[in-house]
Amino acid sequence: MEISFEQVEYIYQPDTPMENLGLEDINATIKNNSFTALVGHTGSGKSTFVQHINALLKPTKGKIVVGNKVITPDTNNKDLKSLRKEVGMVFQFPESQLFEETVEKDIMFGPMNFGIEEKDAKILAKESLLKVGLSEEYLQKSPFDLSGGQMRRVAIAGVLASNPDTLILDEPTAGLDPEGRLEMMTLFYNLHKEGKTIILVTHQMEDVVNYSDDVIVFNHGKIVKHDTPDKIFENEIWVKNNNLELPRSVEFMNRLKSKGMNSTDNPLVISDLIDVISNDI
Repeated sequence: MEISFEQVEYIYQPDTPMENLGLEDINATIKNNSFTALVGHTGSGKSTFVQHINALLKPTKGKIVVGNKVITPDTNNKDLKSLRKEVGMVFQFPESQLFEETVEKDIMFGPMNFGIEEKDAKILAKESLLKVGLSEEYLQKSPFDLSGGQMRRVAIAGVLASNPDTLILDEPTAGLDPEGRLEMMTLFYNLHKEGKTIILVTHQMEDVVNYSDDVIVFNHGKIVKHDTPDKIFENEIWVKNNNLELPRSVEFMNRLKSKGMNSTDNPLVISDLIDVISNDI
């Protein structure tokens, strides 16, 4: 399901003293089945952008096309249910959205809200829980008796249970240790390989280069670059001028070059860096 933004503008609290331009003249296309990373400094427009995709926010100007759905400033909220089934969103700290008395009921809530019968929602709850790495013995437990990492998995299972075509992840690994982060990102990458479109909002450049095939860079409410990871990180000065960090492998390679290593390579991931150094020895 392709997603396109056409001359989109969004103003927070218009016509008030608190008026603030959130997005300005946004034109972008996110291809079907892509893994797109959105990066930029805090407040650059990333979260505002993704909240337009399932119409949690509606544009002040312009339009968004999600598959065969069109979102404009005049879009009626009554027409959005089918869109929100197709576009699932995992917010930062999704475990804070848990509310039911059992894990099963929490995961079933989304599918039943979209019209799935209870017996089928139970099946989806079990399948989704297994997909996030938890066994069915958790189904009858209270989500509030689980660890923080387990609660997050349950919350993500609740989004997956509705089987969205597109999955939006807004800083989904915030607060997790390195092992937990790797487990979550592996889960999302596997979902991408199964055919889902993934849109990842992140400050982790390692996740950008390890998983994404497309990157959109935001700065002060505008898209300043939209390209592949290797093109995004090829110019160190541009990267730093746009308040981004370089991936560790690129930083290390640049240090080697500054010490006399003669190479034009720009390895984005650690495995490629090792290959470049091995070939130079």
